[in-house]
Amino acid sequence: MTAQANTVGTNWLMSGGVRPTRQRVALAALLVGDGMDRHVTAESLFADVQEQGERVSLATVYNTLRAFCDAGIMQEITVDGSKSYFDTNISDHPHFFWEDERVLTDAPADQLKIMSLPEAPEGAEISKVDVVIRLRRK
Repeated sequence: MTAQANTVGTNWLMSGGVRPTRQRVALAALLVGDGMDRHVTAESLFADVQEQGERVSLATVYNTLRAFCDAGIMQEITVDGSKSYFDTNISDHPHFFWEDERVLTDAPADQLKIMSLPEAPEGAEISKVDVVIRLRRK
C-alpha cells in the first residue's frame, strides 16, 4: 500500500468521523486510495486486503464496512435480499447488477427517469429509493 493511498484513506475516514486505526486505514486505502469509486462485498475486500499482506479477519471487514456505512461514507446495496455490496459513491445513482458475474456497477443516472413514486403509508416517509437493474449477457 502506498503512503499516498494511506493518506487518502485516512482523510476519507476522518471526513466521516471514523477513527483511523491501522486496519481501517488499510481497508480505506483499498477502497478509495486511488480516487476511484468501488463496489465491493465483504468477501472481495477481505481477499484484497489479504493479498496486501494485512492481517484483518473477515469479521473485522464486515464490522468495518458497517461502521463506514453508519458514518455515511459508504452505502450498502442489497441484491437478492441476501448479498450486500458496498459502494464508496454515496450520491443517489442507479446500479447495474450483472447476474452472470455477480458484479455491481454504476448505471448512468442521467438516463433514469422516475416520474412518480407511490405515497408512503400513513406514519411513514420515503427515505431512499434504490434502483438495481439486472443484466445478463446475450
